[in-house]
Parts: sequence; C-alpha cells; structure tokens
Amino acid sequence: MVRIGKIVATHGIHGTLILSHIVGNSKWLKKGDALMIEVQKGNYIPYFVEQLKANGDDEYHINIEEVTKVEIAKKLITKHVYVDGNILSLLPTDSPLLWIGFNLIDKKVGAVGIIEDVIHTGNQWLAKVMYQNKEALIPLIEQTIDQVNIKAKTVKVTIPDGLLDIYLEA
Repeated sequence: MVRIGKIVATHGIHGTLILSHIVGNSKWLKKGDALMIEVQKGNYIPYFVEQLKANGDDEYHINIEEVTKVEIAKKLITKHVYVDGNILSLLPTDSPLLWIGFNLIDKKVGAVGIIEDVIHTGNQWLAKVMYQNKEALIPLIEQTIDQVNIKAKTVKVTIPDGLLDIYLEA
C-alpha cells in the first residue's frame, strides 16, 4: 500500500469528503477504486469510491460507500489514505511514491535501510527509513539520487556528509 494523502474536510451535507493527495495529477483515481483509510494507527478500512470530482491536480471531492451523512464523514477528517500500488501503476516510475519498500543504499555507507514511507514537503520528497534503530529522513532530490532500479527495488543515493550522524546523536 502507498500513502497518497489524507481526508482534509467535508463538503456539503451528504458525506462528500475532500481528499488531498500528493500524486500530482487528477487522472489516477476511478469510480470503484478502493481507498484504504487508516482509522487508527495500523488499522485500515477499505472504502470504495462511488463518485469523484477532481479539484485541481492535488485534490478530489469523493463519495465513498457507507458514508452518506456529514456526521459520519467528519469522523474521517485528518485520516491518512492509502491505495494499492497497482492503482498508481500509470505514474512515471520516477515517482517516489512507488519506491516504498525499496532498499536505500548510500554511496559511502552502503545499505541504509528500507524506505518505509515517502513524504512530500512541497519542495522535495523525503524517504523515511530506520537507520540503526532510529527514524531518519533522507532527501530524495536530483542532487542526491544516483540510480533507481525498479527491478532490483533499490534507490542508490549520495547522502550529504554528516546527515546520518545527526540521527545517531539524537
């Protein structure tokens, strides 16, 4: 599963939700697709899209099964939304969303860890990895990415000097 965004608000009185996403285009989601909503940490419930309307390239107004009233919809605000990676298969392979589960390998250090998640900060992507039992955020920008191998599921990077040391000292 790939985290693509979260429910940010309701719209109207019939349970319409506003889904803010980081996919970068408005053509990936279709009627009938399953959205996995994390209702509690590690607890996902599938909801199927009944209706949707793109609102730019980073937002959808959606109606999902069983959510027909604003009172029910309000309980889903701030919840993270995940999708099966196959739904995003039409995205370019250079999308960091597809790198979750890949091995992150540094030019100097070697294996850093498995990319557990990617976070879009607005200006750049960050890979979340566990490095020596500490959570580390590694920038995924043109200057640091050396190679992405989709088949081998590896992302080779050159991490800026001292960045990993910060996490070890914390």
